[in-house]
Amino acid sequence: MRLVFAGTPEPAVPSLRRLAASDHDIAAVVTRRDAPLGRKRLLTPSPVATAAEDLGLEVIRTDRLDAEATASIAALEPDLGVIVAYGGLVREPLLSAPRYGWINLHFSLLPRWRGAAPVQHALMAGDTHTGASVFQLVAALDAGDVFAESTHEIATDATAGDLLAILADEGATLLADVVDGIAAGTAVARPQQGEPTYASKLGDADGLVRWDAPAAAVLGRIRGVTPEPGAHTTVDGTRLKVLTVDAAPADAPALAPGAIALHDRDVIVGTGTAPVRLHTVQPAGKGAMRAADWWRGLRSTDPVAGS
Repeated sequence: MRLVFAGTPEPAVPSLRRLAASDHDIAAVVTRRDAPLGRKRLLTPSPVATAAEDLGLEVIRTDRLDAEATASIAALEPDLGVIVAYGGLVREPLLSAPRYGWINLHFSLLPRWRGAAPVQHALMAGDTHTGASVFQLVAALDAGDVFAESTHEIATDATAGDLLAILADEGATLLADVVDGIAAGTAVARPQQGEPTYASKLGDADGLVRWDAPAAAVLGRIRGVTPEPGAHTTVDGTRLKVLTVDAAPADAPALAPGAIALHDRDVIVGTGTAPVRLHTVQPAGKGAMRAADWWRGLRSTDPVAGS
């Protein structure tokens, strides 16, 4: 088939590469425009744009699938549109422009966690399993019939970045199989079953650690917002990024929520239940460091996170 692929971040790259290596023809790759990144705010191509150019594919850069983008894509006369984390909505008439419409690889077991940040919300909610789904794109948010899904058990120490990388690879295989099935006329999509939940886009405020929550919820939030938008707290009025953390040892003393202490060379913080252990942190204006090194540089003798 003749495909148009739409995607932007790194988790979409495995799917693009898998389809580019298949028997199908990718007529063009749609991705968001180059964005300013880093301290110098240099314009940088998206990971998908970089991969597409490496593969010698035509790239359409647009932040909105507007009338101009629709005309460019429709002129390619694609059989199928494939979208993986593009970062924008596909509306009519573009939705119906390809012969077989559009399919979407989504990193959850639909209808759970429809929306922009399914992996992050799964971790913050304490889910033990997640997965990937390939579904027919429709006007309603992530509500189309599902062609295929794969299930993945969430490791207890997984961050959103870790989990997205795994699901991106597993999902690429799932997506390629569905594309082959559509081409062969054997693919069958079934309506989603169950009550939908929604995964809204996360912002900086979602990374604020609430130490009065139970330890499991604290750990889930930190892992869910790592690496983006990033977990953070304040200590003595100074912002501190929390990079890696786990449950404190069983013999760690009980602490009030947010209270910080040193226990057998471990930096521990109290929560609403059991304490957690900080491994790496990043103070404002500095690089990442071991929590113990950060602790030794504190001026306060009785620090409290969130203060």
